[in-house]
Amino acid sequence: MRTRVGYAGGSKENPSYYNLGDHSETIQIDYDPRQISYEQLLDVFWNGHSPTTPSWSRQYASLILYHDEEQQRLAQESLARYEARWQRKIHTQIVPLDTFYLAEDYHQKYRLRGQPKLLREIQAIYPRLEDFVNSTAVARLNGYAAGYGSSEQLDQELGRLGLSPEAQRYLRDLIDRYDR
Repeated sequence: MRTRVGYAGGSKENPSYYNLGDHSETIQIDYDPRQISYEQLLDVFWNGHSPTTPSWSRQYASLILYHDEEQQRLAQESLARYEARWQRKIHTQIVPLDTFYLAEDYHQKYRLRGQPKLLREIQAIYPRLEDFVNSTAVARLNGYAAGYGSSEQLDQELGRLGLSPEAQRYLRDLIDRYDR
């Protein structure tokens, strides 16, 4: 439903990009389990990076932060399943979430920020940073701006994103370029 980027997994209070301490860069995901399960999110996680390669810094560590014992169990089971499938050691830590610290403004919806035509329009709808960061529509637009999502998916939700006809055309052209 929405995503936020930030820092977690360490002990330093109020980390920042230039003063992370022992935290890692992380993403917080709010999801509807009726639409996608935690197990499916774990599959996206495992297939979205190279967990068999050790991280060269704590900042970019492969990390699953769980909220409860059920998430911990599912994460550990999925790690074992992927390790067996890939027949390689996975260098991902599975640790409890203590505190999630929101990253600086300029890190939020980073890919969308690279599309000024879309960004200007959506910031007019969500002028407050908190609303911008927490918006499901903005999270979807950020995903499309990064090349995730198909023309078919866009067809289903374009009218719900709040964009003008001009911005809708721009987004459609962008997705069409990614689909090629």
